[in-house]
Amino acid sequence: MVDGAVAANRARRSADRIVFLGHATTLIELDGVVLLTDPLLRGRVLHLRRQVPPVDRGLVANPAAVLVSHLHLDHLDLPSLRHLGRATPLVVPGGAGGWLRRQRFTEVTELNVGEEAKVGTLAITAVEARHNGHRRPGGPQAQAMGYLVRGSKSVYFAGDTELFDGMSEFATPSARLDVALLPVAGWGPTLGPGHMDPLDAARALRLLNPRLAIPIHWGTLLPIAISGRYRARLGDPPRQFAEHAASLAPAVEVRILEPGQEATF
Repeated sequence: MVDGAVAANRARRSADRIVFLGHATTLIELDGVVLLTDPLLRGRVLHLRRQVPPVDRGLVANPAAVLVSHLHLDHLDLPSLRHLGRATPLVVPGGAGGWLRRQRFTEVTELNVGEEAKVGTLAITAVEARHNGHRRPGGPQAQAMGYLVRGSKSVYFAGDTELFDGMSEFATPSARLDVALLPVAGWGPTLGPGHMDPLDAARALRLLNPRLAIPIHWGTLLPIAISGRYRARLGDPPRQFAEHAASLAPAVEVRILEPGQEATF
């Protein structure tokens, strides 16, 4: 699919790792292949302002592919995708491809739940998410989804989703997940439907049973009008998640990464 980019990334590989870049943006480096999830590289989106240091643009240059979970503005950010380059390979939900091609992105692969794409040596499988993924106002309609990334190890990126029993199908006793990247908050003090709070994310661990869990979708964005009042509470959701996980899924290791930090695995 993208052999040149894969080769460039393999040359700089040091170890399999996850870098949490803020909100739902992560860098997954596995078997020398670098993927980005839901890249949001700007300091502001509409009324939301980034509360943490900016993304290192050099770190995210030339990914082998970008995985987009759904079309909401804080997950599919057109200026961020343009910064990466319109020829950057995109893996997107079914129904989004035509719209992105009209935005002059040239390497777009659409997946529906259960379908698979290859990126270098990695297999990318689209899996169910329970979330309204339509782009508003007046944008295209496409389902929300998560992704399973499989190579020598396996990573589950949940995107945005509420808790549902079908998560147990993403791993089996003979093919245990190595890493689960789970959303534990949102971009404000409350959560609407289609999300997991820290307790629901910990309950998800009992279904997924990964070796390692990393909380994402927290601590990055706040509405400008309330940022002063709530900034000090941005770190609460991952700590609450770790506390619930210790009780509900004690066999799962939890690592909390601040935006910009990485974990090797």
